[in-house]
Amino acid sequence: MTTTRTLAPADPSDGAPISTVAVVGLGYIGLPTAAALSSAGLRVIGVDTSASRVEAVGRGEPPFVEEGLKQAVAEQIMRGRLTTQRTMPRADAYVVAVPTPLAAGHRADLGSVDAAGAAIAPVLAGGELIILESTSPPGTTARLARAIQAARPDLAVPLTEQDDAGGATTRATPPAARARRAGAAVDVVHCPERVLPGRAMAEIVENDRIIGGLTARGARRAMSLYAAFSTGELLLTDARTAELAKLAENAYRDVNIAFANELAAICADQGVDPWELIELANRHPRVSILDPGPGVGGHCIAVDPWFIVEAAPKRARLIRAAREVNDAAPGRVVEQVLGAVRGQAAPTIAALGLAFKADVDDLRGSPALAIVEALARALPRARIIVAEPHIEALPESLSGWPKVSLAPIEDAVAQASTVVLLVDHREMRDLDHATLAGRAVIDTRGLWRQRRP
Repeated sequence: MTTTRTLAPADPSDGAPISTVAVVGLGYIGLPTAAALSSAGLRVIGVDTSASRVEAVGRGEPPFVEEGLKQAVAEQIMRGRLTTQRTMPRADAYVVAVPTPLAAGHRADLGSVDAAGAAIAPVLAGGELIILESTSPPGTTARLARAIQAARPDLAVPLTEQDDAGGATTRATPPAARARRAGAAVDVVHCPERVLPGRAMAEIVENDRIIGGLTARGARRAMSLYAAFSTGELLLTDARTAELAKLAENAYRDVNIAFANELAAICADQGVDPWELIELANRHPRVSILDPGPGVGGHCIAVDPWFIVEAAPKRARLIRAAREVNDAAPGRVVEQVLGAVRGQAAPTIAALGLAFKADVDDLRGSPALAIVEALARALPRARIIVAEPHIEALPESLSGWPKVSLAPIEDAVAQASTVVLLVDHREMRDLDHATLAGRAVIDTRGLWRQRRP
């Protein structure tokens, strides 16, 4: 017999206990979160608009690779603690983990957050906890709360401590209605995810968590929920600070990478090895420069800094410049390849890696993918052999190019006159360097460089 756990509120005045959690969005963050919550003994209902994803997870088969995820999901499905569906259920708490991509003009597309709120609002009974994990511009948590309040004027959805203490949530709310709603407030909180793809299952448990409430009670309730599975420190703040903290973390790394990429461009002009330069500079006890590369990808570092620029366009000058430097990096690699094959009528190029980072299958926003697409357009007569050990078929953006194919690493290198290392997967690190002899090599990761004695 399977039993589920019920979490008592952090404070008796904080509302009803939580035993059932709906996780909205079964992607790279939502599904590991659902697995962690259900592993802690809570009943978890995973919700997604994709029928194929709901069915796959319901069979215990995650649609992407993440170490330890498949085993955890399969076990919780078997125990009956984790179920999946496409319709929004009633639950004690809702964790919203939906995409927040960039729209035109580098602005946040909050359509999925708005849709999640619209789906949650009709099933609320009062007293629920809603946690937004999606990385978002400042003010998005309050936006979600206002939308739910507008859809459900019969409920209290406090935006401030004054509202939580019984003040009007809207000017039009009559005193009698406020009195009926006392004690049944729906709390909305922001708790940004902070995990590294490839280590999500470990980091969801181990990393410190920032918990930002629109009210202190909401933050305390969220802290109680995360304490069910988190071993990291739980740090309470307000929602806007939590939103900006996550953006600042990724903007910091983006600025550091942009500095490294700008140094690499300067080193190319000066005939200096940028990786050796950075190694030497990092011997200073207060210097820690990251590595240069072909650009920044994924759904975090390449996206989140733009949310700060959107919120403060006149202030975020350094952050904007860093984004522009890193966005231009793939173009520099394309120019290097074009220079290497100049004069060849029909060159054969081995492009090693498509993922946005090493040892994952995630192609979202990958600079490597953008580079291969650009080369296919610029060199229509060239054969481009892609080696990506973590996928079984070319993505749609490349499958339509007849001269672009997918092959094992050794086969791709053996057939090529030019080899471009784009992702430092383990398989690329293990490649026999003798196979590169006689070929033009463009190593965007510094993996194969010759070190000086």
